Amino acid sequence: MRLEIGNKVAVLDDVLKGIVTAVNGKEVSVETEDGMIFKFDASELVKIGKDQHQLSKYSDINNPLLQEKKASQKTKKSFFTKAKNEVVLEVDLHINQLVKSTRGLDNYDMLNLQLETAKRKIEFVISKRISKIVFIHGVGEGVLKAELNSLLNKYPVRYYDASYKKYGLGATEVYVFQNAEE
Repeated sequence: MRLEIGNKVAVLDDVLKGIVTAVNGKEVSVETEDGMIFKFDASELVKIGKDQHQLSKYSDINNPLLQEKKASQKTKKSFFTKAKNEVVLEVDLHINQLVKSTRGLDNYDMLNLQLETAKRKIEFVISKRISKIVFIHGVGEGVLKAELNSLLNKYPVRYYDASYKKYGLGATEVYVFQNAEE
């Protein structure tokens, strides 16, 4: 399968879908509906047609879109969620969500990868003036949560445990202070 700029694609091991914006050898850049650009190996993507694109978001019965569709016909969900007219970015820091395989990575490498992802996302929300971000880190031994808290202390943010009802025990919600002047 040859991918070209403008093709609609879905990621095989994730719930991401988007449009191909660049192809560099086997590396393919995909822009999601949210405007975020991700890079994937061509083997991780599958080309989808327009009808499939619309149908595929309802194919997973656990998909929040399907459950929300019953409650409200106009609500749309992705990495960004809207709560009370504010945009909230949700970032899953579980290592299996960040890399295809952990083979060859030790605990230190995995932790650094998770923290670098968190750092990039917090800088993204600050630059885009998004007021909230939720990091889903899991419970475990609490090492990632402690390191995440240490990282967040370097930014103009306030953080606290996220909603237990929505995320369980393993998530931290971050409120980003925005500069009032402009």
